[in-house]
Amino acid sequence: MKSLIVYFSHCHENYVNGDIVDLEKGNTQVVAEKISQYIDADLFEIKPLHDYPVQYHQCTQVAKEEIENQKRPKIKNIIPHFEQYQNIYLGFPNWWGTMPMCVWTFLESYQFDGKDVYPFITHEGSGFGRSLQDLKTIIPHAYIHEGLAIFGHQVYESEDKIKSWVGE
Repeated sequence: MKSLIVYFSHCHENYVNGDIVDLEKGNTQVVAEKISQYIDADLFEIKPLHDYPVQYHQCTQVAKEEIENQKRPKIKNIIPHFEQYQNIYLGFPNWWGTMPMCVWTFLESYQFDGKDVYPFITHEGSGFGRSLQDLKTIIPHAYIHEGLAIFGHQVYESEDKIKSWVGE
């Protein structure tokens, strides 16, 4: 069975080490691409139908409203033949203590029963928050393995941490 790295990432304005900075590439994308250097896996970016705002504070407000209202933003791309994948490396930023709601949409769109899920997250101090518990609720029949949490401001220096995690 094949492996798949699935991620959602937000570039442009992000909170990084106490400041708002403009990122050409989102932190979670950086980690996903680093993981792909160490394992043989297809790479898939979750792309919401409607982009999140570029400005940090506007983006966090939209994210908060989606979580509070349990919205499921539509996704504009799909994974053909998802059933061929056994190992799913799932990456996302921590937004308001959990996964962005477009990741919920993704998880609810596919059959995860019996699949091995390896979550990885980027954050600026909140780690996984409640996202691991949420994963177990959304995909209860998947095997959720130990996750990897990386500070957003450390993604470019995270090779050793990533290599160790995928090696386990």
